Amino acid sequence: MAKISPISMSNQSTISEFILIGFPGLQQKFHIPVSVTMFLVYCVSLVANSSVIILVLQKEQLHQPMYIIIRHLALSDLLFDTITLPKIIAKYWFGAGSITFYGCFFQLFCVHNLGSLDSFIIMLMAIDRYVAICQPLRYHSIISNKTVTLLCYFLWAAAALIGSIVAAITGQLPYCGPNRVKNCFCVNSAVAALACVDVTLARRTVFTLAMCVLLLPLAFIILSYVLIIRVIHSSSNTENSWKAFYTCSTHLMVIGLYYIPRVFVYSTGQIPLTLDADINVLLLCLYTFIPHLSSPVIYCLRTKDIRNIFAQSFDNIFHAKI
Repeated sequence: MAKISPISMSNQSTISEFILIGFPGLQQKFHIPVSVTMFLVYCVSLVANSSVIILVLQKEQLHQPMYIIIRHLALSDLLFDTITLPKIIAKYWFGAGSITFYGCFFQLFCVHNLGSLDSFIIMLMAIDRYVAICQPLRYHSIISNKTVTLLCYFLWAAAALIGSIVAAITGQLPYCGPNRVKNCFCVNSAVAALACVDVTLARRTVFTLAMCVLLLPLAFIILSYVLIIRVIHSSSNTENSWKAFYTCSTHLMVIGLYYIPRVFVYSTGQIPLTLDADINVLLLCLYTFIPHLSSPVIYCLRTKDIRNIFAQSFDNIFHAKI
């Protein structure tokens, strides 16, 4: 049953809390396996992203623009997972699925804020690779540590503004009936569906904003790589150019994990086809948490400097034991 606030709020909402359902049709016998999987995902994400952040902060050889960008991406992913996963894990383990009205909208703000930030930071990574390959002699004069740091702070502010707009649009709707959020965390599509008014305009506004956040950075990324490939083909030293392009393979993996599922889900969402609620939640979890889990692992395996640091650390530990 929905808890009713004794005093109606300014937006006429009478709901004082929401209940996170997770996977709506999930049978009881699958609760533990699903929640344990989420717990393991969170543990790996916590360790992997924290390791990347600590390495970039502590190791002087990683004080470079590309690694500063990677550090901000790891911090964003770590915050996202910390704000969302423990709550849904607690729901399956302890039945603690309730979240306060304002707590839900704070989570919603963080979800859209940090999701937008990931898109912006991945775009910044593409710009960094473009300058490194297409303007190598001018790279350090164009892309400096200070410049990248300031850009990252600006992107954090821009993403926070977008998260605030989405939270404001969703929060001004009146909620006076059902309070069961059919998702693993509070997100616009799931929360707005509970409003007791027509939400068509609100949905369209948020969808337009989401597509801008997704497609505009993606356009910059595609343009960057088209120019990179063009420069490589026209280069007299093709072998070295392709070696430089190979360093972008890590970034391309992250782009694929982040953008391809989102473009698919957002596009199919406009088709008059109703997917099962559990499939919707599963798709959301896959394209949200898998990139957070895999990005730091990819960087560690594919980035030479980070691999060398890990190899040196393990070598020091081995010799210390001997």
